[in-house]
Amino acid sequence: MDASSKPTCHVVRPSHAYGGKQGLSYFEGIAAETVGSTGICMHLLTIPPGVRARAHLHEDHETAIYVLSGEAHTWYGDRLENHVVTRSGEFLYIPAGVPHLPANLGHAPCTAVIARTDPKEQESVVLLPELDGLVRG
Repeated sequence: MDASSKPTCHVVRPSHAYGGKQGLSYFEGIAAETVGSTGICMHLLTIPPGVRARAHLHEDHETAIYVLSGEAHTWYGDRLENHVVTRSGEFLYIPAGVPHLPANLGHAPCTAVIARTDPKEQESVVLLPELDGLVRG
């Protein structure tokens, strides 16, 4: 291996957000597109008050979330029949292939760090529009 192909460290300074398929805006972070990662992505997400994502799942990829501030409601399961609230300082794990829909029902923004075992971040997102109407809020 020559010096030009040797893996190296990268600093990412999030300078802009991008719209995800899920209907939320993410600040760019660690991904195949930004640093050439091959097994992970990590982004910063802020959900404004009263905003929710589209129902979706991540095929074959796990998700780990750490809430920095605020709180997020997440409905999950085949028919979004389960509900959990994740607050500042708490983690949420979402297994691969589990349908889910996060929302901010509060009056303050919810900011979280999101890591997935999908280095391309949006590639494994599968929208589930048939589930969107199951959640009120």
